[in-house]
Amino acid sequence: MSKQVIVISTHPDDETLGAGGTLLKHIAQGDHVHCIFCTDIFEEEGFSKESVLIREKEITQVINSYNFTSTHRLGLKTMKVDEYTKSTLVTKFSQIFQSIQPNILYLPFCDDVHSDHRAIFEAVFSCTKSFRYPSIQKVLMMETLSETEFAPSLPHKSFIPNVFVDITDFIDQKCQIMQIYKSEIAPPPFPRSVENIRALALYRGSTMGGIKSPTYAEAFMLLKEKL
Repeated sequence: MSKQVIVISTHPDDETLGAGGTLLKHIAQGDHVHCIFCTDIFEEEGFSKESVLIREKEITQVINSYNFTSTHRLGLKTMKVDEYTKSTLVTKFSQIFQSIQPNILYLPFCDDVHSDHRAIFEAVFSCTKSFRYPSIQKVLMMETLSETEFAPSLPHKSFIPNVFVDITDFIDQKCQIMQIYKSEIAPPPFPRSVENIRALALYRGSTMGGIKSPTYAEAFMLLKEKL
């Protein structure tokens, strides 16, 4: 039976960095994948009209590349999510969850260095109570390059994966989609480079112990699972 999958993209590109290969795999398996883009850029926030138009084109192209079942734009101000009340954020996610009745959720890591990621995680995780959202079967946190690895190197704030998804058949497509976000990638040693995306996936595939050579994987932290 197909699953209803939601990925929480705090900033456009997080969905691809954190779970792009896994989302493509879900879609190939017949699951329904929904993407929630939480933040946008606006002229009144200091971004140029050209930048805003380019970003809109990029998001449209990314949506078409995945062929998401549905997309949702919350229109929050980027880098300022912590200015919204938690109840405002929870209400936005709750309404979408009630409509979709998701089975699987992909969230940002709770201790990502970016405050937007942390605020979004807290709001979304509040919408995973089983008695209010009984459809939810699995909740996972994603590993997002340039955010997760810069979390404080403390045991209680470290990303320690316990779920690995083989994305060997989808790594090339993931990298192609990421390159749509031209302003978000750069050559190494910049974290968000195609080379580093492939390197992390290769490392996670080796950790997983894949049988293909090479094996590429995405890593997640499982928070909840209803068996």
